Amino acid sequence: MKKSVLSLDKRSDIPLYRQIYRQIEDGRRSGKLLSGELLPSMNEIAEQYSISRETVKKAYNLLCRDGILIPRQGKGFYVAEASGGAEKNVLVLIDKQSIYNQLMLQSLQEGLGGKARLTILLHNQNLALLEYYLDNSLDMYDYYIVSPHFPLDKASQAKAVRQLRRIPNRKLIMVDNWLREVPGNYGVVYQDFRHDTEQGLSEGAEDILRSGRLKVIVLPASLYGKIIMKSVREFTTRLGVELSAFSSVPKKVEKGDIFLVLNSQLDSGLALLSRRVRESGLKIGRDVRVISYNEFPLNEIVLGGLTTISTDFAEMGRSVAEMVLGGEMKKIHNPFRMTRRETF
Repeated sequence: MKKSVLSLDKRSDIPLYRQIYRQIEDGRRSGKLLSGELLPSMNEIAEQYSISRETVKKAYNLLCRDGILIPRQGKGFYVAEASGGAEKNVLVLIDKQSIYNQLMLQSLQEGLGGKARLTILLHNQNLALLEYYLDNSLDMYDYYIVSPHFPLDKASQAKAVRQLRRIPNRKLIMVDNWLREVPGNYGVVYQDFRHDTEQGLSEGAEDILRSGRLKVIVLPASLYGKIIMKSVREFTTRLGVELSAFSSVPKKVEKGDIFLVLNSQLDSGLALLSRRVRESGLKIGRDVRVISYNEFPLNEIVLGGLTTISTDFAEMGRSVAEMVLGGEMKKIHNPFRMTRRETF
C-alpha cells in the first residue's frame, strides 16, 4: 500500500478505524490503490502507526463487508475492483417500526432491484440515538436515507438540523419529512404536513359541505397533529363548515357526523369510534362517515373499506430508489390523495 494513502491523525475527532476506512475507500476510488493490490496486514498497520490491532481489524472488517477489500485465507487483504455498477451501501435511519415505513422500505428494496445493500436502524425520534449512529457510520455508506421525525420544539429541531448537516449533501436523502433548514443539494421525498391535508379533503368537499360539519380526532400519538390541524382549519374556513377537534373519541356521536381520525396507524381510537357509532344505533358509511389519515393495504377491508387521505408510501420508496441508483438528487413533493371507500 502506498504510504500516501494512510495519514492517521490521533488528535482528530474522527475515530481511527473510520479514518482507515475512508482513506482506503478514497484510495480505491481515486486510483491510488489498484484493483488486486495487496494491503499490509493488520499487524503491520498497527505497528507502523502505533495503534491497536483491534482498531485496524474493525476497519478491515467493514471494508470487507462493503466489498472494498477481499480477504484471502493465508494471503491477506486485496483491493477489490472499483466498478460503476458495484453494489451501493445504504444506511436507512427511520423513526420507528410502522406499517407505513414498511410499505416505503418494501417499495425501496423492490426499486433498488438488488443493486444496493440496505442497513436499517431505528432512531425512535431520539436525537441522541441519531447522533450515536452518525458517530459510528459517517463515511462508511454511499447514501444515508433519514426520516427526520423528531420533537417539534425549536431546540430539538435545531439539533436535528446540525446532525443532518454532518452528512455530505451528495449522500443525504430525507424521506417523509423535509427539514428545510438543512442547506444544500441533497435529496428529499416528502409529504407537506402543513398543506397536504387540505388538498386531500378537497376531493371530498361536496359531501363535507352537505354535512356542514367536520369532527377531527387528534390522538396524542400524532406528532404532526397540530400542524395538520392548521391545514384542516383552512379547509373548513374556506368551505364554511363547522370544525370540532377532540383529543379522544367523543361520547356523543350524531347522525350526519363526518370524522377525520389523525391516527399514526390503526389503533384504539378508530376501534372506539366504531364502537360508539354502533352503540348510538347508527351505521358507518350511511349515518356517520369516517376518514382516516394514512393509507395501507388492509384499509380495503377495515370497516368494510376505510376511506383515507394519505401520501403514497410506495411511490415514496420508488422515488428514493431512483435517486440512489441514478445519483441525481431531487426535492420531490410526494403525491397525496383521498382514497374513497365505504366509510365515506
